[in-house]
Formats: sequence, C-alpha cells, structure tokens
Amino acid sequence: MSTTQAMSPTTQNARYFALTSHLTLILWIALWQGVLSPHPHLSNTVLTLMWVFPLLLPLKGILEAKPYTHAWANFVLMFYFLHGLTILWIEPNERWLAGIELIITSCAFIGNIYFARLRGRELGTKLPRLSQVEKEERERHEKNK
Repeated sequence: MSTTQAMSPTTQNARYFALTSHLTLILWIALWQGVLSPHPHLSNTVLTLMWVFPLLLPLKGILEAKPYTHAWANFVLMFYFLHGLTILWIEPNERWLAGIELIITSCAFIGNIYFARLRGRELGTKLPRLSQVEKEERERHEKNK
C-alpha cells in the first residue's frame, strides 16, 4: 500500500506529537551538552555531535511519517532514557537536566508507539501473529519433506 494514503486526525496528532518530541529531544541534548553543562575536559562541539548523531539516524523516516522508522527509533531512544536515569541517580547537580531528558524521551517513545500502531493499521502493515508464522513454517516444512 502507498504511504500517501490520508491519515486520520488521531494518527496525525500522534505523528505531530512524536515528531515534536523527537525534535525537542535533539534540541535539548544539544543545549545540555553544548551550553548548560559542557564537559570540562572535552570539546563541546565534538561531544554534542556525538550525543545528537544517534537521534539524527531515524530523523528522515520520522519526517516522512514512516511507521517502521517510528517503531525502530524507540531503540535509539532507550539509550537516552538510560542516560537520563543514570544521571538522575549519580549526578545531583544535573538531576533537573536528566528529569527533562526523561520526560522528553518518554513523550517521544509514546508518540512513536502510537503513531506506528495507528498508521500501520491504516496502511495494513501490521505484523502477523507468532502462531500464524509458526503455522506457515510448519506447513512449509511439511511440503519440503
């Protein structure tokens, strides 16, 4: 099916929520690492680019509203979620920065999940159930005997 099929208003809202959250996280990480709490011994520019780069990998697909990209972008987001939890635990002076990172990351995660689910249903691209896959493999195996 074509991804140019019209989106329902609910799906559009989920898309905009996911997109806005992702872009906000990029800006927040760049601001945090480059301006608010730069590393005292390393280049701010290099460190900021290293922190932002993984978020740029799924950006093209997110901008193009591809449900599959929204789904796998959550794997990238988990790195930032874990970073926020770690900083929250070990760095008292940066807890507020980590708290904001956790909120933005959680919003992006939720937005990606909902958009991928809703848009996948609209396009008919949902994954088959495991029982169906097992049944098909069993039938294929029986044919090859």
